[in-house]
Amino acid sequence: MCGIAGVFAPNLDPTQREQAVTRMIRAQHHRGPDDQGLYSQGPITIGMARLAIIDPANGRQPMHSADGRFTIVFNGAIYNYRELQAELRAAGWPFRTNCDTEVLLAAYALRGAACLPQLRGMFAFAVWDKEKQTLFAARGPLGIKPLYYARLPHGGLLFGSELNVLLASGLVEREIDLSAVGEYLARFSIPAPRTLYQGLQNLPPGHCLEVLPNGRLKTEAWWTMPLPAQPAVRSLNYSDFVRGLRAQLEDTIRAHQVADVPVGAFLSGGMDSSAIVGLMARTGASQLKTFSLIFEEPGYSEAKSARMAAKTFGTEHHEFLLTGAQLAQDLPRILATFDQPTGDGINTFYASQMARAGGVKVALSGLGGDELFGSYPSFRDLPRLNSLLPWWRKLPQGLQKRIVVGLRSRTGARALKLADFLASARDLHELASLQRRVLPETVRLSLLSPEARAHAERLGPHHPLLDQFAGDLIGADAFQIISAWELRTYMADVLLRDSDVFSMAHSLELRVPFVDPVLLGWLWPQPAHFKRDPHFPKRALADAVTDVVPTAIRHRQKKGFALPFGLWMRRELRPFLDETFSNSSLANCPWFDTAAVQTNWHEFLAGTDTRAWSRVWTIAVLIALVNRPSPPRS
Repeated sequence: MCGIAGVFAPNLDPTQREQAVTRMIRAQHHRGPDDQGLYSQGPITIGMARLAIIDPANGRQPMHSADGRFTIVFNGAIYNYRELQAELRAAGWPFRTNCDTEVLLAAYALRGAACLPQLRGMFAFAVWDKEKQTLFAARGPLGIKPLYYARLPHGGLLFGSELNVLLASGLVEREIDLSAVGEYLARFSIPAPRTLYQGLQNLPPGHCLEVLPNGRLKTEAWWTMPLPAQPAVRSLNYSDFVRGLRAQLEDTIRAHQVADVPVGAFLSGGMDSSAIVGLMARTGASQLKTFSLIFEEPGYSEAKSARMAAKTFGTEHHEFLLTGAQLAQDLPRILATFDQPTGDGINTFYASQMARAGGVKVALSGLGGDELFGSYPSFRDLPRLNSLLPWWRKLPQGLQKRIVVGLRSRTGARALKLADFLASARDLHELASLQRRVLPETVRLSLLSPEARAHAERLGPHHPLLDQFAGDLIGADAFQIISAWELRTYMADVLLRDSDVFSMAHSLELRVPFVDPVLLGWLWPQPAHFKRDPHFPKRALADAVTDVVPTAIRHRQKKGFALPFGLWMRRELRPFLDETFSNSSLANCPWFDTAAVQTNWHEFLAGTDTRAWSRVWTIAVLIALVNRPSPPRS
């Protein structure tokens, strides 16, 4: 696990390149405090900050092939590196280390981009080919590790593991993209490839790029969601499915524990994290450490369930009591870690801080279980709504318009969201593309200045992936369609992105066994009714670990992990929010309608909607991020 950085710029003085990359490495010291490295040759300078996990003594980067032709910088972990190492050694590669970095280097050197589907793990890497004078970079299929890049004004490319790293180079400007502001207000996040800043790009999951000697840049997808037609691996009955699922779960848990340093786990006490920790214990993990956040506020803390699980699995359990006062005190430090705005992730910041202080460098998380086993409301609600769309379209347009206007005249979030569905969706894909919107369309547009509103209206309400997914998922069933949308949007753009930023802020490598293409590939073609029981969320997962996870946890009602944010925003966080929504603060955000934003804040304070906090916090984070000082360039 590392932070990587590089500049390909034939027209830039080598000294300028090296100074820029040095600044970029320094800006991501938190991602890799164990080692640093820099390589400069011809038009390329690349560097890294290393968190040593596999073969700590020998895995230094940038790493070179024995003949000096290829040089790699790599962020992530390749879990099947030992199997690949045996294959590549047989093919003639003279290994000098037992590190997954060298395995990745060898795989690319011998197989080129064809090696990508053979990699099991999480990765973002770049390889310089000195002979061909080309730079190749790729990102893993599901987007666990990030890769940002920017074209340089006079030719060339800049890349790094965080947007803050690109800005620290001194080669690009921090200029807000008005279209990105509208996208963020819609979804808690900014969908790749766009970022908050003009000209700075987010390489989408499952994509690669190549810079040719003439400076031409090519990007393309090397991985798409699995196709549904794989009858050979379909289970014949539910019992067969559960047995197969158990085998797959044990396989992914074993793979994700590959490390030469201590490995722990987040344990919330819910089904997903309990299954992960229980299987870690069952598959041989010893002296296992687990970590939970707890709260003072009734109804939020899951301490009792987490303690039960930890006792059952025999772990060394650690808890951190997070209060509103603690969060208010830490906010400047937390905001400093952001490279893009987000309405989520605070829990990961504190859980990662606790895990690192507790003596582990790697922690496993239960993220991804909801997307794979259909426990989000979208799996229930969207098919129902989709079945009504044909009847809706038969209504006269005038009547449709009156119904939508009537719904938008109400104050409840559900009515406003239904209005957006009815106004803009024609099929399940379009419903799914709207599902994760945070602010209703009328509210979103009202918060924007005329210029920013014009950008938002031009892009429309749908997710930019709509056309691609409608083509990639032809023939998929409803469960597969919704699962794919949840995996690629909310999970990739919010959960995984935040997990990377906030775990790496504490030099912790966070691994997500459910977010495994091998597991997903096995699950994808299985009958939907095996994966999801509408009366028993995650029944399949519960049945697969019935001998591992306590009955009380397997049969407990699903409860999404939530912080008492709505309470804290009216109490301990109130001074921060009052300042954030002040005239002086909003003066630096000309793409907002100041009066509308302030009205939104005051309505929250006067209201009782327990879910409204997320919409207000989303706006506040963006304003605070914009008012944050630019990173130093010295």
